[in-house]
Amino acid sequence: MNVQFKKGVLELCVLVLLNKQDRYGYELVQKISEQIDISEGSAYPLLRRLTKEGYFTTYLKESSEGPPRKYYKLTDNGRAYLHDLLHEWKEFSNGVNHLIEEGVNGE
Repeated sequence: MNVQFKKGVLELCVLVLLNKQDRYGYELVQKISEQIDISEGSAYPLLRRLTKEGYFTTYLKESSEGPPRKYYKLTDNGRAYLHDLLHEWKEFSNGVNHLIEEGVNGE
């Protein structure tokens, strides 16, 4: 898949997954990788930036499989940002789908 496609949608995927439940970084990467091939290296800078911008808070939670894990929790600002991005995504994807239909079906 085109790298630019992935970069553009990764932020939305992370926000959507954190809207449902708190998750740690590797868990987010694994969950997204079930649908989109991404690397850990692309997710962590995004998580740091979104935390710095106030869309997430973080906390440590003990793990039975090693050291404590840093969990990300969506803030109210993050939830509002997610809803804005979802609105933008729907408009964008509808426009792209319309152009594809037009181009493929020759309308």
